[in-house]
Amino acid sequence: MASSSNAANSGKDDLCTRWTQLPDDQLTPELIHQCLDPIADDLWVTAACVERLLEDPDVQRSLIETGLKRTEAALHRSRAIFESGDEDEDEEQERTRLDTQEQRRRNALASHFKDEPADAQLCRLRALLFHRLDILSTYVQICQEALPAQENDPEEDAEWEDDPWGDSSIPSGSQAKASLPLSLPDFLSIGLLDLACLLASSECYAAVGVLMRRHGVYLWPYRLAILESIPEQAQASDYRDLLPKVDASERREEVYSATPWRPEGDWTEDGAVQATLDAVDVAPLLDAPCDTVHPQSHPSPLDEATLVQWYQTRIQNIITASGVLDSALALVQHAASQGVQGLDEIAEDLQLLSRLVYDVPHPDDSAEHAEWTLDWWKSLPPAAAVNAFLQHATRDNVAKLIQRVVNPYLFVLEAREERRGHPDPELPKRLLYDYILQASLDIVAGVFEASKPTLPPSQRLLRDDEDMARLALACLYGSESLNEWPIMSQIFECLPAWNITEDEDVAEEADTTLTSLAAYLVPSTTQPRVTPADLYIFFRPLPLTALSRALDFLDVHLESGEIFARWSVPAPLRWFLQSRDNISEQRAWATRMAHRAGGSEERLQSQEDWEWLLEDMTKLSGSGEGGLKGAFCLLRREEIHRIFLNGLLSSGQFDIARNMLHSHKKLLKLSPAAVEEISLSVSQEFYDNASSGNFHFGDMKLAYECLDVPRSSERTIREKEFIEATSRLCAYNLLSRPGIPITPIEIRLSKDRLSLVSRVLSSNAEAYKHVQIILELVHKLGFRDDVVAEVKALAMLTDTALNADDFDRAYETSEMMVKKVQDLRAACSSDDSKVQQASEVCWVSCFQLGRHPEFEDTEKRTIMLGRAMELAPAETLGDVLSAWHRLEADDLAQRREKRRRDTSVGDGPRKKVASQTFVASTLASRLQQLHMPDLHMPTSPLAHSDAAALAGKAFNSVAANLPFGGRGRSLFSQSGDRSRSSSRFEGAEASAQATRVLQKGLGWLLGDES
Repeated sequence: MASSSNAANSGKDDLCTRWTQLPDDQLTPELIHQCLDPIADDLWVTAACVERLLEDPDVQRSLIETGLKRTEAALHRSRAIFESGDEDEDEEQERTRLDTQEQRRRNALASHFKDEPADAQLCRLRALLFHRLDILSTYVQICQEALPAQENDPEEDAEWEDDPWGDSSIPSGSQAKASLPLSLPDFLSIGLLDLACLLASSECYAAVGVLMRRHGVYLWPYRLAILESIPEQAQASDYRDLLPKVDASERREEVYSATPWRPEGDWTEDGAVQATLDAVDVAPLLDAPCDTVHPQSHPSPLDEATLVQWYQTRIQNIITASGVLDSALALVQHAASQGVQGLDEIAEDLQLLSRLVYDVPHPDDSAEHAEWTLDWWKSLPPAAAVNAFLQHATRDNVAKLIQRVVNPYLFVLEAREERRGHPDPELPKRLLYDYILQASLDIVAGVFEASKPTLPPSQRLLRDDEDMARLALACLYGSESLNEWPIMSQIFECLPAWNITEDEDVAEEADTTLTSLAAYLVPSTTQPRVTPADLYIFFRPLPLTALSRALDFLDVHLESGEIFARWSVPAPLRWFLQSRDNISEQRAWATRMAHRAGGSEERLQSQEDWEWLLEDMTKLSGSGEGGLKGAFCLLRREEIHRIFLNGLLSSGQFDIARNMLHSHKKLLKLSPAAVEEISLSVSQEFYDNASSGNFHFGDMKLAYECLDVPRSSERTIREKEFIEATSRLCAYNLLSRPGIPITPIEIRLSKDRLSLVSRVLSSNAEAYKHVQIILELVHKLGFRDDVVAEVKALAMLTDTALNADDFDRAYETSEMMVKKVQDLRAACSSDDSKVQQASEVCWVSCFQLGRHPEFEDTEKRTIMLGRAMELAPAETLGDVLSAWHRLEADDLAQRREKRRRDTSVGDGPRKKVASQTFVASTLASRLQQLHMPDLHMPTSPLAHSDAAALAGKAFNSVAANLPFGGRGRSLFSQSGDRSRSSSRFEGAEASAQATRVLQKGLGWLLGDES
């Protein structure tokens, strides 16, 4: 017995080893029976059948059936124990109510499974095998129905591959997507719900249908989760059989009818048995497939409201996830065909959104599609929706878009308001008008071209003629455009024309209306800019007569606007209303027109162009038919001509200006005084704007040549001389600031132009030698007849020569200065302010030169001091005398020294006597003017003592004014100039010596010989 048992075990081990070593792809039904049938261990054989998952459905079925056959014995034993629990029912009637018959059966079965764990495992594996058998049958049916096999001969297909008569149509989308995304082993190893969701996401709708039909008992509660696994971009027509339907009689979801493979399940699949197996502490050999997803379950049919809500959510998810509006719209249409009500509004929204996406043009690089969701569309206000439809409209397609897209949307809005009980017949018109009022003029032109009164009423976008006029007036006068005059004119040409006979009262009323409109257009703090919508409110109550008159004004204003644009001075159309009673505004724009036309990039060159400009400006100053005033209606023709000439000269066209002024046509009728005034003004403008003072090029040249247009006069000559002087000053490289040359405007604005001459002399070492050039410069700076300015200039020259130690030239210049002062004194009274100013400058300059210690020509120095005594005021005479006496003392000392060295007698004493005689005579005349004692009185000691006293008194009266130093600073020296000689006397020594010399000199002159 032991040997036979060992032999049996050895044979079993060999069979088991053979089974485990067999590859899956080599298994066949016959081989399965050969290997497994001899093995007596039912549990091992069943587990071996469950463990393997094969690719071949037939071999897999044979394997499952073999496993089921080996579980039958355990099934009978366990079922007998379960059913035997009813035998003692009479004896157990007194037990508690909780200890039911079902519980006794479970207890008996559980006890059996504890005693026989192999039976428990076999029962568990049997249930798993039945489940696998059903899945296998489903797989086979899917392959037969959803995946029809192609039985064509490959060679035949290759031969007829290019047959043009063959049926080579491309397979449909559902057929192309029919291939299963997983193999049979995978198909058998995952949960039913996971499998259904996977097939749905792979768009294997036929496979999902088979799965739902065969396993609907389990899957139907999760039908919504399976449907939500379908890609959002999928077409509803492809999976329409899977979508829920509505039972029309009960107004709820129609129950899905399932046809399982086995109408009745196996005993091991019963819930009580499965619960008992789960309660028994016996670990299963293999786990049954389970689902990884656990969605919400809906075991009962949904009511219609919940179903509608699901469809709405599904539609929103489709739009949000994929943006494929066709899929969402197809889903709505299918739901409606299946009796689902309450989706009318969302269907309208989808249709409108679909038109926005597919029927409205969009740029290729537009990023707007990120906003195209149903929630975004529902949140749009009506006006924003209209703008979205027409955002990329053009003049050519705006009319078609309004008819095909906007009008249906407006119809839907009106219908919804009626359904809600708030009818608003004016809503479509109001929304369309609001869009027109904020659209560009190009779009407005497209709308008006499709609304011409000559078109049939059914084809017109705008059918109310008065509203068209109001809209046109509001859009045109509310526009800020400066370059769309052809478009504006095209809009005007589309407007209706009314034959209205106007009387004076109607015209006056219309003019009053336009005056009010002009005031309404003036910006304010509360309304900085009037929009076309605001203007439409203004025009809305106007009657037909006022609208007709406003259109007449619009015609004139459009023509004026085109003229403005032609000459590069465009103005918004509203300007013509605002300036109709404002002469300052009209004058400013006329000036701008005359200047801009000649100053544009394409500057007017020919006289014909300028004549055309003058013609247009004159035209704008007149009135048209019906008393309609032009843009410059408040300006007289003469003022227009003045403004025109100013612009013509500002453009530098001087030859054209002379031709138009002096030609036989007399195109410019202006007086010579007016021409001169305008020319001077333009010349000064050129001058002020010039960056360089050279009058041979640039703006300065224009300023100079502009003065040749009028007849020559004193004013034009003086202005030309001033330009020449400016050019010469700039040639000396004067600086306004360090490193920055002086500009012409700085020269004109200089308060003291003689200071410029001083700067020339101080910055140019050789300039003082050219006396006549400097004097000519002074004359051209505006001092031609000003002797005082000439004297000051000569004094500057003398001072500059003195600083350069050029004493001879300084003396010559001083003599010229003295001559001019003497001539002035002879021509004018001594009380004249000019005489006093010239004398003051002259005597100081002569005094400075005469007392200069380095000037070696004593005779010339003495003469200069004599000139100073001749011109100096009485209170400074002592200063001059002191200087003269010092000069005399120095000269005597030098002569004594020379006499000792040279015993010969020359002309020196005679020269000394001559100079002394000149100074004495000059001093005598000046002292007589000071009421001094008679110089011819006989001398006496008393006289001598009186003379000494008088000399001391005279010194005391002038000592404070006497400049005892050397040359020092010149009266006309520039800031920063330093004297090159120092004082010969300093401090107290200089004062004491000066006192002694002055007293002695005055005493000698007055008769004191001591």
